[in-house]
Amino acid sequence: MTKYLISFPSEAMVLTDEELNAASVDSHAVIEEAKAAGVYVFGGGINEPVAPVLVSADGSVSGEIYPGSRLNGGFAVLELPTREEAVKWAAKLARACRCAQELREFMYDPAS
Repeated sequence: MTKYLISFPSEAMVLTDEELNAASVDSHAVIEEAKAAGVYVFGGGINEPVAPVLVSADGSVSGEIYPGSRLNGGFAVLELPTREEAVKWAAKLARACRCAQELREFMYDPAS
């Protein structure tokens, strides 16, 4: 089984308050469906008001992050048997969130 990241950036969700509430209900329903199917690993939304930091090997912390590095919005990690199944789940989340989802495959790591 392969793990897939299904995500969207915050700016993709251009919704009214009413639409946002409906998207929240619908996306939580898809997550509950994924949990019931046994494919849910974890997910959530990036807490955007909390600034990211860069932590060095010596433990020092910097407010500077890698150039071009930007992560916001919401995501889910699902463990699925095929990419085709991942596309189906991404489509379910796209319908629920009212925006297209990015799909990325994690490389296999026998230690994880």
